[in-house]
Amino acid sequence: MDAAGVRQLVRRLVEAKVDSIGLLGSTGTYAYLTRAERRRAIEAAVDEAGGAVPVMAGVGALRTDDAVALARDAKAAGAGAGLLAPVSYTPLVDEEVFVHFQTVAGESGLPICIYNNPGVTHFSFSAELIQRLAGVPGVVAVKNPAPPADQVAAHLADLRGRVPASFSLGYSADANCAEAMLAGGDAWHSVVGGMFPAVALALCRAAQSGDPVETRRLNARLEPLWRLFRELTGLRLAYAAANVLGLTSAQPPRPILPLSEAAQARVASVIEELRLG
Repeated sequence: MDAAGVRQLVRRLVEAKVDSIGLLGSTGTYAYLTRAERRRAIEAAVDEAGGAVPVMAGVGALRTDDAVALARDAKAAGAGAGLLAPVSYTPLVDEEVFVHFQTVAGESGLPICIYNNPGVTHFSFSAELIQRLAGVPGVVAVKNPAPPADQVAAHLADLRGRVPASFSLGYSADANCAEAMLAGGDAWHSVVGGMFPAVALALCRAAQSGDPVETRRLNARLEPLWRLFRELTGLRLAYAAANVLGLTSAQPPRPILPLSEAAQARVASVIEELRLG
């Protein structure tokens, strides 16, 4: 775990004045890190943020007791919230996921954001399960993959009618998030924002101000980057982009391999083309 690299990334985000920092999500390869490595990453990020920006840290684990321990670690290290995914080997059912979240929130005392990422966990949260979890003390938010543009408004409206007004409805899947924010999403949990915060903030602020023309213009400008995301995956692209920007020399944890030299050159070319550096 590259603590110096974590600090450099966080420093850029603080300087850009982002609203919050998401640490140890899927792109942060939390599932590949030891408990001690996760604790060091959170301590480095919280220290570098210096209280200027709140930090939410991934606390997912296969076992409930391990997730409780990780959430307690995150709270002790200064994280403001925990991002909890239903990590599993044996497929989980709704009641198992409900009790898992109820236990982690209740026994850790750390505010929990539901991490709905079926592409990697192979578990998808229904609107009914999110509604039920929103009633659990300490479960305060959800991070959902943004649906296609023609579905996101209905998706958001349905959830709004199911959860308390204070419950944050956030979205990921960067290429679809412009429309999610225009529809009134509370948060964009962005991969690209970790590398290029100024670009992500400009798009987010345009959406929050209710300017669909500018939001869609900025999103369309990023299409070469979105194509790379779809082809190379966000995790691999993020590592390559961080390397190109000189933020870290870290490589993905094995068995994930770095991008080929040709693919890395394409990443560098898009960063230069879009003036993202």
